[in-house]
Amino acid sequence: MNRLAVGIDIGGTNTVFGLTNRKGEILFEESIRTKDFANAEELIQTIYDLIPSNHKTSIVGVGIGAPNGNYFTGTIDFAPNLPWSGVIPLKHISEKIFNISTTITNDANAAAIGEMVYGNAKDLKEFITITLGTGLGSGIIVDGKIVYGHDGFAGELGHFRVTPNGRTCNCGRKGCLETYASSTGVVRSIHELNSSNKAYSKIHKVTSPQAKDVFHLAENGDLFCLEIIDYTAEILGNALAEFTTFSSPKAFILFGGIAQSGEFFRKKVNAVMEKGMLSIYQNTVEVRISTLHDKNAAVLGASSLVW
Repeated sequence: MNRLAVGIDIGGTNTVFGLTNRKGEILFEESIRTKDFANAEELIQTIYDLIPSNHKTSIVGVGIGAPNGNYFTGTIDFAPNLPWSGVIPLKHISEKIFNISTTITNDANAAAIGEMVYGNAKDLKEFITITLGTGLGSGIIVDGKIVYGHDGFAGELGHFRVTPNGRTCNCGRKGCLETYASSTGVVRSIHELNSSNKAYSKIHKVTSPQAKDVFHLAENGDLFCLEIIDYTAEILGNALAEFTTFSSPKAFILFGGIAQSGEFFRKKVNAVMEKGMLSIYQNTVEVRISTLHDKNAAVLGASSLVW
């Protein structure tokens, strides 16, 4: 139990990292702003420096979940929501700084692994984790294993196009799911959704509104914010209905900021999904909320790569 793994979750806004043991107990956890670092080397060096020195001799490996993280090559490849461009040799960077073996995967894949080992998917071998953060990520589990595809990039469901010529995405295309069903997508809806209730909404009184403000006001009867939530649930629920035809999952596990609104949002998404589902799948697929929001599924999932 004195053997420790470093788990790092690199997000478009924040990077969370921690030290875990094999039981999944997080012994140390910290968060830093991803955008504060000019390059990945500075980020990883800062993480290393922040880890308590008395734990460093117990570290047996590093696991990293990152947008467009490639399990096969150990690189981050052209991640649209990160401040660094091109192909980043993150495995090499980490192994140089930590002087220990590093494994990399997509951040949503890491969350899915954490959910399967420690969270709300312990009873499942067929499920899809949907991470609703700055963007929308997905980790697809089939027969208890992550689906990577031939090049390591399977499961980019956030870039499934749901609206022809819709909102511009950071990936360069238009109409991607994450431009609607993500924290940034909800904020975009404040400005882009037409509604007769828009002028009367309290959301305009909030300085730099975030998705959590929209959900809070919606739950307290703000009609425009409720329309935004319904609009978001409609798009996400229909997308889940389409995704079901690919791998026939037993459940979708919603993780991230939007998912933390709990039953209020889950029920709306589930109802839309069931309505749009192919008949052979109806009433067979669950929509669950992650149980690891307080424990950080991505950190646990990333660190479990070490074991």
